Amino acid sequence: MRIPEMKLAEVWDRGFSVIEGFLDKETLKEAQEGLWSLYPRPEEYFANPEKYAKFSSTQFSGLELFPYPDWALNRLCVHPDLIDGAERFLSSKDLEIYKVELWAKYSGAINYDQPLHRDYGNHSLVVPRADGANTQMTTFILLSDVTEHDGPTKLVPLEYSRDVPNWPVWPATTAAELREKEVAATAPAGSLMIYKTDVLHRGSEFTLPNRSRFCLLVDFQERGLPWTGKMSWPSRALSPLMGQALSRMTPRQRDLFGWPPAGSPYWNEQTLRDVGLRYPEMDLSPYAAGAPRSMRKVQGI
Repeated sequence: MRIPEMKLAEVWDRGFSVIEGFLDKETLKEAQEGLWSLYPRPEEYFANPEKYAKFSSTQFSGLELFPYPDWALNRLCVHPDLIDGAERFLSSKDLEIYKVELWAKYSGAINYDQPLHRDYGNHSLVVPRADGANTQMTTFILLSDVTEHDGPTKLVPLEYSRDVPNWPVWPATTAAELREKEVAATAPAGSLMIYKTDVLHRGSEFTLPNRSRFCLLVDFQERGLPWTGKMSWPSRALSPLMGQALSRMTPRQRDLFGWPPAGSPYWNEQTLRDVGLRYPEMDLSPYAAGAPRSMRKVQGI
């Protein structure tokens, strides 16, 4: 589903927006099935929570970093409508994905309640600009229904928090007053939540037993901001799963991970040969086509 312009405008004005029906039913179903390559199904978890004690270590024990064993999950972070929305929101096509996390929560594993905070704390060395320049776009793709009982993210609209200084990221002195203004991001599976890193928000606790929540977090920013980011994709490059994911992507999708684009001076006879050896399933013809004419002869095109 193409993200409506009014929803992107709402993110700028309110700080966040929820788009229901973002994923079509088939894409959602396949992604949900892909979850079980990484996590226990809810019925399995709740039948024997002690077997899955790792989820009780911290609130973040259910986090898994990109890439994933199932393409149905990997492809969500490069969903064409997500890329299109990021390009329009950030007013640029020169973008990068700087974080992808999959997050599972099971009620009773641990207390998931959090104080109000802003996410830029570990997404930037500095603070967000109030005028919107250098903005980061953070997202949650909901892979399960999120009701008031399922630990929804709770956010404070910007109209109530614009005057709260950006530091510290955990503004304890105003937390009680701001909690009265919170909005719970409840929505059915397949929905998308977009928010800015200067928005005060928090994770909340489950209020019923035997509940679970699964979501994929994908974050975008303009390329070339060395003071912002979170993940280093080359640090993941030796994982066979990374090679599999990159090989199935389009050139545009790879570009979002910092892959050298067609026409880059990086590409020559040697790099085309050796990258082909490293990623034998990848179609490198777009990069050969963008290489100097002498290289096209070497590649037979």
